[in-house]
Amino acid sequence: MNLEYRVAHVTERLAEGPCSELGVRAEIRGETVLLTGTVPSARCREDIRRVAHEELPGVPVHCDLVIAESRPPDHCEELA
Repeated sequence: MNLEYRVAHVTERLAEGPCSELGVRAEIRGETVLLTGTVPSARCREDIRRVAHEELPGVPVHCDLVIAESRPPDHCEELA
């Protein structure tokens, strides 16, 4: 199977999986795949990594996934 098809399948699984993640991009960069985007939790990030490694065995996968901060602020914002 060619890599483009496999990467498209990763994207489909991410959209349909437990995180229902549509904001993650999977891009082919030479011989590797780069995952970028923002996810709601560390668990979701790990689920995405797991799916990518399951679908792309033998292909190096680099994750540049940022976890969105969802805690309330711990201090007041000062307005000038």
